[in-house]
Amino acid sequence: MRTRLLGGVAALIVAIIGTVLLITYVNAADSRALAGVQTEDVYVVQKAIPAGTPATSVGDYVSKKPMPKAAIPADPVTDLASLQGKVASVALQPGEQLLTSRFINPAAVTTPGRVAVPAGMQEVTLKLSADRVVGGDIAAGDTVGIIISFAKEDTLPAQTQMTFNKVLVTAVQLPSGALAQNSNSPSPQSSQGGSLGGGSSSSSSSGGDYLVTLARPASDVERIVHADLYGQIYLTKDPASATDSNSAPIDRTKVLR
Repeated sequence: MRTRLLGGVAALIVAIIGTVLLITYVNAADSRALAGVQTEDVYVVQKAIPAGTPATSVGDYVSKKPMPKAAIPADPVTDLASLQGKVASVALQPGEQLLTSRFINPAAVTTPGRVAVPAGMQEVTLKLSADRVVGGDIAAGDTVGIIISFAKEDTLPAQTQMTFNKVLVTAVQLPSGALAQNSNSPSPQSSQGGSLGGGSSSSSSSGGDYLVTLARPASDVERIVHADLYGQIYLTKDPASATDSNSAPIDRTKVLR
């Protein structure tokens, strides 16, 4: 009985020693593989990093490891402090090297169907029917002209004018807030975001109305809101190649010549 007990203890000790030796051998495998190879310490993702993760939190997801220089891209992250103020532009998976090109300024991050608002501008949303938005052929990223028309009031004649040119569209939505989708093949511009056009499902669900968000300086936003409340607004498709309008307001005397 005692002999069997001693034999069992001896077998357990041998097993423990074998396990320790195996772990040591495996842990040294990377060192043996890199023997005689020029290496550099870089950050490697250990846990998946969601898109939009601030750089200040990235340290919880990565560890620094030596990598062969030949296998390191041109823009490795060697110091997490170099990413200060940025966020992950895409989701990063375990095993990936941390690259500076995968991090961007938070202002450059936009949700699907939207484009970034230029610095210094504000956004304003107009609810317009399809016949006032080029039949629905407008998408986030397009630029539009804004035609404002006022009816006759007291001694003021009815007037119409293309008041703004090259106005950036930052989003196009249905009244529910969902992105308006184009069932037709998107153009290069409209592929940037939701489009008004095309699909009968979009038209029927919205009742023919769309929410078009525009980016303009604050002083222009005031004028646009006033026109929306007391006049009528039409949008034109106004790409960079289109000629801008600089005409004065017109009435019927200038239309009927």
